[in-house]
Amino acid sequence: MRLPEGSLLNRPEIRKAAYFLLKKVNKAIREHKLIEEGDRIAVAVSGGKDSLALLHLLHWRRLFAPEHYEIIAINVQNDYGFGVPKEVLEGIFQREGIPYVFEHISLKEGAKPDEEPLNCFWCSWNRRKALFLTAYRLGYPKVAFAHHADDVAATFLLNLFFHGRPQGLKPKVSLFGGLITIIRPLFYVEEKEIISFAQKAGLMVEQNRCPRAAETKRARMNELMRALGKEIPSLKANLLKASERCKDEEVGP
Repeated sequence: MRLPEGSLLNRPEIRKAAYFLLKKVNKAIREHKLIEEGDRIAVAVSGGKDSLALLHLLHWRRLFAPEHYEIIAINVQNDYGFGVPKEVLEGIFQREGIPYVFEHISLKEGAKPDEEPLNCFWCSWNRRKALFLTAYRLGYPKVAFAHHADDVAATFLLNLFFHGRPQGLKPKVSLFGGLITIIRPLFYVEEKEIISFAQKAGLMVEQNRCPRAAETKRARMNELMRALGKEIPSLKANLLKASERCKDEEVGP
């Protein structure tokens, strides 16, 4: 594998920042056997900092990884126009020489008449369905999500408080009888580390955010963690350990 001339990794400061994050990514891959020889991995790319960071890290890792694997970026577009414009993402994918595909879904057509125009569960369910179907159709049975350590901790609290179940995101989950396997290589990476990397690499791409993004239960859990973290420095690490010990996957989208 050779990097294109315009690749971000050709810049020394980006290479150094990527190396720091890849140490934690490699830890997750090694401890949970996330990537194996010959894998074909579809990276779910929303266009946010997390998914773009994951895409670049998995792509660059192929330069020195002990396993040979392929990746493709899959972005699900919607008729509300939320997310990063298609042409912006195309430029990013082409700069790094990453194969990609865009899938379009209509959230307006499938919504029930009595539902609110913007239904978070409906949106999330349909985006995941489109992602899994596209990955399976293209022959990429592993799907990489960009959930990081903060997401893992917030999900554990979310399920505990709202569902009464100590369940969390897992580093690796098999779905549909093994047809699709979800992996989360950023499992040990903190959001602040991703922000630092994304700022250096210019991956804080402007996007048309859903107006409900700040109103979700997950957003409230993040606020709670920030408040509790000031009094309990080990809070996030403890929630991460608790999530790893859980046998079941998360509840809901």
